Formats: sequence, C-alpha cells, structure tokens
Amino acid sequence: MSKRKIINDPIYGLINFPFDLIYDLIDHKYFQRLRRISQMGLSNYVYPGATHTRFSHALGSLHLMTSAIDTLRNKGVEISNHEYLSTCIAILLHDIGHGPFSHALECIIVEKGHEEISTDFMIALNEQFEGQLSTAIEIFNGNYSKNFLTQLVSSQLDMDRVDYLTRDSYYSGVAEGVIGYKRIIAMLNVVDNELVVEEKGLYSIEKFLVARHIMYWQVYLHKASVCVEQMLKSYIIRLKQLLRSGNIQSNNSLLHNLLVGKSTSPSDYLKHFILIDDIDIFSEIKHRHNHNDLVLNKLGQAILERDLFRIVLSKDPLSKGFISSVHNEVKNKYNLSDTFVEDIIIQGEETTRAYDIVNDQIKILTKSGAIKPVSELMDIQLNPKKVTKYFICYPK
Repeated sequence: MSKRKIINDPIYGLINFPFDLIYDLIDHKYFQRLRRISQMGLSNYVYPGATHTRFSHALGSLHLMTSAIDTLRNKGVEISNHEYLSTCIAILLHDIGHGPFSHALECIIVEKGHEEISTDFMIALNEQFEGQLSTAIEIFNGNYSKNFLTQLVSSQLDMDRVDYLTRDSYYSGVAEGVIGYKRIIAMLNVVDNELVVEEKGLYSIEKFLVARHIMYWQVYLHKASVCVEQMLKSYIIRLKQLLRSGNIQSNNSLLHNLLVGKSTSPSDYLKHFILIDDIDIFSEIKHRHNHNDLVLNKLGQAILERDLFRIVLSKDPLSKGFISSVHNEVKNKYNLSDTFVEDIIIQGEETTRAYDIVNDQIKILTKSGAIKPVSELMDIQLNPKKVTKYFICYPK
C-alpha cells in the first residue's frame, strides 16, 4: 500500500513526493520535532504572522527540489532515480539539526552548528534505515561526484534559499521578499557538472539577490528582532552559567543535561536534543518568572511580556564614551551594581553579505553558450562586501 499523501501547502498548493521513503522520514520522530521549531526565531515579535515552522519550510524546499530535478531531467541531465531520491532526502533533512528558535540559539544549547547536528541526525537515521541515506549524506556534505546535486541543496542558489525567501516573505507580509521561484527553477541547467541558470532567467536572479538583501535587513536583522533574540540568547547563556556552577537546578532534566554538557557523544546528545523545542525554552522562562537572579528575572519577564530593551544599531562601531554613558544611565536609573549592569547590557554585531563574488558564484549560461558569473552580467550593482552593524541593547 502506498504511503504517499497529498499535502496542502499555503504557498505551492497541493504537493506530493515521488518516493515512499520520503514519507517514512517525514513521519519519523526526528523530523516531526521540526513542527515545534520556529522558522524565523522570534521574528513574530515584529511580524505577527511569522509563526511558521522548520517543518513546513523543509517540505517546501523538498517540493521545489522535485521541481528542479524534473526540470533538469527534462533537459537531458542524467540523474538516476537513486540520485533523485538521495537529493530529496538531503534537502528534506538539511535543517533537521536546528534547535529551539532556529538561528537565535545557534551553538548555545549544544555547542555545534545546525549543519553538524543535521549530519549527526542523518547518520543516526542511516543506521535505522539500513544504509539508504548514505548517498544523501555524501550529497549534503559535498562529497558526491555530481557537484550540481550538492549545489541544489547548498549554494548561493539552492532550494533552501528559494523556499525560505518565498515562505518568510509570505508569512511576514513583506512583499519585497517575493521572488519568481517558478521561473528560476525553469531556467536551471547543468554544464560541466555545475549548476547554471540560462540567460533568460538573469532578471529573476537579480530579483532573487535583491530580495535576499532586503529580507535580511528588513526582516531577519530588523532591530527589534535582533534585540529580542539577543535577549533570549543572553537568558540561555546566563541560565547555562548558573546551572554549570550548581547555583540553580533546571526543572527540565533534558534541557539541563544539554546545557551543562553531560550529553557529549552523538548518540547520547541526540536522544536529549530531539525532545527539546521552543516549548521547553518558554516553559523554562515561565518557571523562573520571579527568580532571585536579577538577570534571569529581568530578561525573562521582558521576553514574556514583550517589554523589549532599547536597542541602538549603528553602521559604525559604538564609541567607548557612548557605551559608558549607557552603562551609567542604566546603573543610576535602576540603582544597580556595576556587576549587574555588565551582565544585563548586551553588545555585539550582526554581519551579512548580499552576494559573495569570490566563492561559489551563480553561473549564467549565455545564449552564445559561454558560462559567466552573474556579477558580470547584472544591470544593478550589489555590494559584495560584508555589511556589519553594531548594536547595544539595554533596559529602557
């Protein structure tokens, strides 16, 4: 009996997938956890509709992957059924390693990036599914002979980015992030084992790059989003410090073990990690709502009630004089000790780049048959340099 189902996606409509194994992986508890992991961290504190999950993003990315592979096959690119399945598995599981609130707590709960955790999950699943994910792991990690399959999963023009721009702009309501995903996929091709875009899709790629730049600074790195996510990060870092010093105990033994580093081997930490999600973090914050640690108390209450700190975001490094004035203002206003002021004020920087012209450029297949980097053909100019903005967050 076929396991295949029709899924109603709000963006792409009715979608389904061509392999039974895909549905086995979707139904697995490792993947089902993504229903409880927010796609955009705490961006819903700014854009109330942005409450979608890593689960829906993974399914959307998988749908786009099936469209991309069908397009390439129709153009004569040789992709076996096994390679088709394996690439679909790689994109389905590409974000399975995300923890609570996605990028907001990256490397905080477990001191590994989500890509490394995703690999650990895939290895564990490969054992359970008797080696059926081996090629998918090679594709995911860039070790497979057909490089264009890896590029479909992870590159400057992959199905992950195409879906998250489409999905995040839809749920946040930010129209500037809308891209022509159908035309981008229709213009894909392969030359010399590299993914390329036919020249007729050049303007769609320009729009894609502009949309990504806008989404980062208008949505993902909106100053209020930066502020609340930094507050959450500082809360968990403080909680970890207190747990490791033995000053407090967590009411959540799974989260406790992860934060104090008791779960170290892949098999050990994964069995705890799969049971931790956004709900656990909010539960921990609510449990300590009136905690006697002033940092936890202040940050936790502010997060729960959306009483966000004031944030100053600047293109230039903040001067020592300005930072000192902020410290004095907070200290005097709330009659705090120097130690508490140091602990409650959050400083840092955010960096992103619209397009990397050095590594992994998007290639355009011109009408003459030549392959050129998109940066040489665009009518518009995108800043290829990293853009860094500096911030300080502090109680109002």
